[in-house]
Amino acid sequence: MSLFPPEDTAPVEPARRLRRPVRIPIGVWALAVALVALLVLSFLPTAYVIQRQGPVVDTLGTVSTAEGEDVPLISVEGAKTYPVSEGSLNLTTVQVVGNREWTPSWFELALAWFDRSKAVLPIEQIYPEGVTTRERNEESAALMVDSQKEATAAALTELGYDVRPTVSVYGFSEDSPATGLLEEGDVFVTADGTPIESTDTLREVINAGEGEAVELAVLRGGEEVTVEVTPRQSDGEEGPVWLIGVTTSHDYEFPIEVTIQLDRIGGPSAGQMFALGMIDVLTEGELTGGAQIAGTGSIDSEGTIGRIGGIRQKLYGAEDAGAEYFFAPKSNCDEVVGHVPGDLRVVAVETLDDSLAALEAIREGEGVDALPTCAAG
Repeated sequence: MSLFPPEDTAPVEPARRLRRPVRIPIGVWALAVALVALLVLSFLPTAYVIQRQGPVVDTLGTVSTAEGEDVPLISVEGAKTYPVSEGSLNLTTVQVVGNREWTPSWFELALAWFDRSKAVLPIEQIYPEGVTTRERNEESAALMVDSQKEATAAALTELGYDVRPTVSVYGFSEDSPATGLLEEGDVFVTADGTPIESTDTLREVINAGEGEAVELAVLRGGEEVTVEVTPRQSDGEEGPVWLIGVTTSHDYEFPIEVTIQLDRIGGPSAGQMFALGMIDVLTEGELTGGAQIAGTGSIDSEGTIGRIGGIRQKLYGAEDAGAEYFFAPKSNCDEVVGHVPGDLRVVAVETLDDSLAALEAIREGEGVDALPTCAAG
């Protein structure tokens, strides 16, 4: 019998378990923070671009025109040509990922940083302050045109053709004393009777007169015109100089017509391979001996091969294209050592004659081991 009213009774509840707090490992927190940071960084602007290997093009091969027609990359009119080598003379290129309007993300930069075939560069190194992408592309295209002219001059001179350099009026400075007397496109023939084949010669003749009027004979519209221009004095780095206030353009008169069909590639670095390709087209026999050869380097009309940029990326491009040899400017050797991929063999060259001598050794199979290469230091 209960001593308490029914309403005062209460059921007995079972004892509750105490729940332990869930502990998230520190590693998981670190990973989460890193992922969030990476996500944030992917949207932040960067000040770098990525340089990577670009297309590899055989100067002895063909290219497609806008109409879809396959044509030789190098064609010649006005001289006998010969079948090209079974091997290849590949020009190498680089591509730049990013510009001032758009830059790669930090994630893309991190991946490129650990890729030996790529380079991460400050954007100013490729796109200087104040230079737009369009302006840089136009400059690159102009350098390619100049490279083709210099390569043609070097190749034809090597083969014994008579190549005549020309200097023409490109533009006028402000308050130029030649305004109204000279015209854009005028080709200088003589200055005070001295034949003009370089801007340096023109400058020397003008300064020799010490301010006296200089008589200039120029070709204009196929006719020779003579004018007198009185120079004005200006302060130069090494003292006063006399100027006629024009900028000049350097070109050549070639005895034969050489055409290079190559679009969407700019810069001066294909010069060496252009020159070698022209020589192969204009000479009997196989210049390469069937070998797969790639290379890079600017060239001038005298056959001097100059330093270029992006050579490490070009080495990887050449190796991926199956090249056995790579002709590199000797002045680039400091960037080559320690960065040669696979079994690619680098030959260091300074002149067009060096390159032709190397091709002869490769073709004949003699003296290949003695060819100069890039050494540490």
